[in-house]
Amino acid sequence: MQNKVITIGEILWDVFPEGKKAGGSSMNVALNLHKQSVDSSFISAVGDDDNGKELLDYLASNDFPTDLIQVNAELPTSTVVVQLDEKHQATYTIKQPVAWDDIQLTDNIIEAVKQADALVYCSLTCREEKSRETILSLLAYAKTKVFDINLRAPFYQKELITELLAHADILKINEDEIVWVRDTFDLSGNNDEQILKQLCSQFNIEVICLTLGDKGACVLKDGKLFKHAGYKVQVADTVGAGDAFLATFIACYLQGYPMETTLDNACKVGAFVASQAGANPEYNKKIYHMALG
Repeated sequence: MQNKVITIGEILWDVFPEGKKAGGSSMNVALNLHKQSVDSSFISAVGDDDNGKELLDYLASNDFPTDLIQVNAELPTSTVVVQLDEKHQATYTIKQPVAWDDIQLTDNIIEAVKQADALVYCSLTCREEKSRETILSLLAYAKTKVFDINLRAPFYQKELITELLAHADILKINEDEIVWVRDTFDLSGNNDEQILKQLCSQFNIEVICLTLGDKGACVLKDGKLFKHAGYKVQVADTVGAGDAFLATFIACYLQGYPMETTLDNACKVGAFVASQAGANPEYNKKIYHMALG
């Protein structure tokens, strides 16, 4: 039986110096799941404006359903200014408030979450009260809760992250975020494995994925650490690479692949996306089965 995954969060335009590209970590995860033949849906909101219409058209052009995306008559569609440093690492200026700050809890999205195998959520979408309340309400209905911590300054604080971690069955976190979590929650480990084990224990998390940039990734599950050195590519930009990693991990994990295979596939697709411009380059499942050049 095909797995069904619901993602809730940001939909936006990433504005680069050369122009805008459709993005938002939550939308990126949903689109990557869709590309990998997972039955995926996306809960979010756009403004009643040209940017919003263009995003809905973009999703429709990718044969992605838009029935759970709300149209907000009061708030604009989200835009984010992206700046790349000399290593092609991205920083973001995220405007506020925008339509996805005001996602309403409705009967149809509750029913969609009830029917899904997993719900993917992140901290950024919880920066305003309405969307935060909606996400916390939906977590009560989710079978498997996947938390992409997605820390974006200044839109997080200890109290919020504590609450969101407490719900997580699966956590995805990167090498910078783990430092903040270690210091904020007084974790005393001397290496990644020790820190992840303490985090698992403190918040009763089943699986933690730690992405390490060009150094690959590791996964802690059932007290065992799985490591992958990653794939070396010429980086175009890092926008969306972690989202592609997470989507691939979820797709393989729900299908019951061995953890080594799951981690390898996730690193492979994440590296491919980093080698391309923008968050959502075209690819197909052949990426799983070929070495990246």
